[in-house]
Amino acid sequence: MWKHSSYLDIPCCPIGFRVPNPLVTPLVLVGLLLALAAWIAVALWRSPYTPVQSVLYFINVLLTRVLWRTQVLGRWTLPPDQGAVIVCNHSSSVDPFFIQLATGRPVHWMVAAEYFRIPLVGTVFRYLGTIPTRRAGVDTAATRTAIHLATEQRLVGMLPEGRINDTPAILLPARPGALLVALKARVPIIPCYISGAPYDGTVWGCFFTPAKVQLNLGQPIELTAYAEHAPTPELQARLTLCVMRQIAQLAGHQDFQPTLAGRKWSPRQ
Repeated sequence: MWKHSSYLDIPCCPIGFRVPNPLVTPLVLVGLLLALAAWIAVALWRSPYTPVQSVLYFINVLLTRVLWRTQVLGRWTLPPDQGAVIVCNHSSSVDPFFIQLATGRPVHWMVAAEYFRIPLVGTVFRYLGTIPTRRAGVDTAATRTAIHLATEQRLVGMLPEGRINDTPAILLPARPGALLVALKARVPIIPCYISGAPYDGTVWGCFFTPAKVQLNLGQPIELTAYAEHAPTPELQARLTLCVMRQIAQLAGHQDFQPTLAGRKWSPRQ
């Protein structure tokens, strides 16, 4: 039952009812915000990514999971303190996005140096630890950087085909650079195959094109048996063909016979 004030004629609170402290709600909100900030700080501290990389990889998850509806087949089994070289087919300019989704660790991709001259793109690549390299020929400096990173238990991503495959062929002729890095760093090489990646012939069109992508993860290929062998061109060529066959098998083509790119290979071929 309500009591009325005879002076102000304003309803009073029922007997036994306590008016909430107006400071309680702000204090609760502040406490929740502090708890959220602490959780984010701990997550960033434990994360293998830098704060900027964490933001970029969050965007990567949104793109790959929502826009491109990526399905990952196979398990990522590499220990977190193990370096490796990841190789995959090249069907789109955003192929590294799908590999990154599966690893949970930064991947240092070798990317054509001219992209670093694009203001925003170059800045993003530098934050991601991308390795600039020349398209044609052998870039000794980039190769040394990749070997150093793999030796330091990092992941290095390479695209043996060297350019986007817009032909009906399963795989283009491959270059042996990835095997050279893996042999020199004494780390395994991990084959992957991507299907359904968006590509309209341009670099930026992929970001506006819905797709349904499937990523097939292969098992690490150990190269310890060749640790005491010199990485001769013949050995690199033989192992490159073996790895490219593994990539084709992930695509369901068991009898595919890969080929090597010639000495005078260029991205226009």
